Amino acid sequence: MSILLQTTDVAAAAAAEQIPTAVESMGLGQLFLAGGWLMWPLLILGGVTIFIFVERFVAIRKASQWDMNFMNRIRDYIYEGKITAAVDLCKSTDTPIARMIIKGIERIGRPMSDVQTSIENVANLEVSKLENGLPFLATIAGGAPMLGFLGTVIGMVQAFMDMSQTGGTVDMSLLANGMYVAMITTVGGLIVGIPAYFGYNYLVARIEKLVFQMEANSIAFMDILNQPVEK
Repeated sequence: MSILLQTTDVAAAAAAEQIPTAVESMGLGQLFLAGGWLMWPLLILGGVTIFIFVERFVAIRKASQWDMNFMNRIRDYIYEGKITAAVDLCKSTDTPIARMIIKGIERIGRPMSDVQTSIENVANLEVSKLENGLPFLATIAGGAPMLGFLGTVIGMVQAFMDMSQTGGTVDMSLLANGMYVAMITTVGGLIVGIPAYFGYNYLVARIEKLVFQMEANSIAFMDILNQPVEK
């Protein structure tokens, strides 16, 4: 009977050893530090991405605000010969389209080709201002995942180096640091790169929409100059 009880106790102890202990979950800070030094450049790139997107979004949104009655008022002022009033209206509006139109108003009386050229030059400058920072955002969209992949390679190299130091014996506890670097940097690179990619394309689409509005108003202004008297 005692032998049976001892056998039962041994089996229970063995079963207890096989039950996995609860693994303490890691917080975001611990995961960040486990990713190694490459997480710091990724963190900086993430902050730059947020800054560029918010700053450009606000600037493009402000530039896109438009009074649908603006060109009608410009047309009326030009027909009535109130050039100063038209200029004042453009200055008070303070949008890329208004700055483009005011340059055309200042060229009234010159050949139409000169007027159109001056408008196009201002339009190009305004679009260049709106695109400020977008190339860097596109670079982050492509570069952040590459940094994450670099971390993956470094982590795998570290894991194999740790394994070689143990004589080729596979010990998951020794490989953990390398695997953390490999996986966490990959995730970090994607977390930064994906929002940067979508943010860049969204801002480009907003700028293209504004450029279309600028072209439409430029054509409308040239039509006003070609038909200065409404019949």
